Amino acid sequence: MTSSPSPIHVIGGGLAGSEAAWQIARAGVPVILHEMRGVPGIKTDAHQTDGLAELVCSNSFRSDDWEYNAVGLLHAEMRSLDSIILSCGDAHQVPAGGALAVDREGFSEAVTAQLMAHPLITVVREEIAGIPPEDWDSVIVATGPLTSAALADAILKTTGEESLSFFDAIAPIIHADSINFDIAWRQSRYDKEGPGGDAAAYVNCPMDKAQYDAFIDALLAGPKTEFKEWENVPYFDGCLPIEVMAERGRETLRHGPMKPVGLTNPRDPMIKAHAIVQLRQDNALGTLFNMVGFQTKLKYGAQTDIFRMIPGLESAQFARLGGLHRNTFLNSPKLLDRQLRLKALPRLRFAGQVTGVEGYVESAALGLLTGRLAAAERLGRDLAPPPPETAIGALVEHITGGHLEGSKFQPMNINYGLLPPLEAPRIDDDGKKIPPKDRGRAKKRLMSIRAMDSLKAWRDA
Repeated sequence: MTSSPSPIHVIGGGLAGSEAAWQIARAGVPVILHEMRGVPGIKTDAHQTDGLAELVCSNSFRSDDWEYNAVGLLHAEMRSLDSIILSCGDAHQVPAGGALAVDREGFSEAVTAQLMAHPLITVVREEIAGIPPEDWDSVIVATGPLTSAALADAILKTTGEESLSFFDAIAPIIHADSINFDIAWRQSRYDKEGPGGDAAAYVNCPMDKAQYDAFIDALLAGPKTEFKEWENVPYFDGCLPIEVMAERGRETLRHGPMKPVGLTNPRDPMIKAHAIVQLRQDNALGTLFNMVGFQTKLKYGAQTDIFRMIPGLESAQFARLGGLHRNTFLNSPKLLDRQLRLKALPRLRFAGQVTGVEGYVESAALGLLTGRLAAAERLGRDLAPPPPETAIGALVEHITGGHLEGSKFQPMNINYGLLPPLEAPRIDDDGKKIPPKDRGRAKKRLMSIRAMDSLKAWRDA
C-alpha cells in the first residue's frame, strides 16, 4: 500500500497562499494552510475580515484582454492552469469596462469555501512567529505585504539582508446613491467593453481648469499622515498616493488617473473636460464605487473635505476612507533560486508580493507556481518554471535576476517588457501591410500567442 505524501505547509492565506494551497491539493498532496487572521488579538493594519484571499486595496484584477495586455495574458495563463483565484474572480465579477473587477466579499467567501471544503487542505488559524520548525521540510511563505514582524525578523536574520519596505495606499470607497448623476455620467474609456460586456462601467466626474487647479492646491495643502523616522517610504510608482503624484507636478494627475481622454460628457459633448475622476463599481450590488487611482495618505478629515470638491461628489458618503499599509519584499535576485527557494534555507519557498512582484494577479501567479513546484518536488518529479516567453515565466525571470546588474531591485507588475522581444510584424494574417502606428499593438498580440503556446507546451509536457 502506497503511503500518502507528507504535507506541505503554506504560511499566509492571502491570494498567493490560497492559490499555492489549491495547486498543491489539486496535485494530490496534503497541505496545511496557516493564517494568523482569525486568532484572537491578532489583526493587520489593512484587513477587515478573517476570510482567505481578502482584497485590501482595489477590487480590480486589471485588464482582461489577453491578446493586447500583459496582465490579461497572465489571466489567461492562470485560467489554463486551474487557478482558484481566476475561477472565483470570474464567478464574482462586477462591471468594470475592459477590466476584471470582482465583488470583494463574494470573491473571498468563494475562495474560502472551496479551500475549506477540499479534503487535502487543512486551514489552521495561528501565527508563525519565526522560522518554521525543522521537521517542516517543505514550506511556502506567502505572507505578503503584511508579514508579521516576528517572521520578517527571523527571515532577515537567516538571510543577513536589510529590510526593504514601502507603503501601498488604499483608495476610498463611496456609496453609489450619494453620487450626483446630474453632473457625473457612466462611460468606460473609449466605450471599451469588459468581460461582463458592459461598456459603461465607470462613473465619470468632470473638472474644468479652475476646478482642477483648486483641487490640486487642496491636495498639496492637505494634512498627511506623518511617518516615523525609521519608516523609509520608497513608493512603487504603480501605486503612488494621489497627493504624492500632485507633488511631482501640477499636470501629473491629468496624465495619470485623472486623464480625460476617451471620454465624452453626454450633456456637453463639444466641451472637453480638463480632467476627469473615475469611479469603478466595487461590489456585485452596485451600491459601492471606489475612486480609481486615488490611493492616499491624507488624514481622514481632509479626505472628506477635499474629495467632496470633485464635481458630482459634493455630497459623497464614504463607506471607507483611504489609508496605508506596509509592504515588505526580499532582495529576491540575491536570495532566491529559480525554484523560488531561499538559497540559505532551501526548505523555504516564497510566493506573492514578498518576492518582489506587484499586484493581485502577479502575487497569485507566483502562489500558483510555487504550489506546483513544491508539489512536484514532494512527488519526486522534476519541474522547471515556465519558459520566459510566458507571463508567469517572465515574472520568475524578473525576481530571480531580471533587473540590471548593480541596480536596486524593485517590485514590478507584469508587462511586455519582461518578455523576450519579438520584431514587430509588417504584414497581418491576411497578407495586408500593417501601418507603422499599429505595429506595436500587432507585436503584443504575437507575443501573447507565443506565450500561450509556450505555456501549453510546458503544462502538457
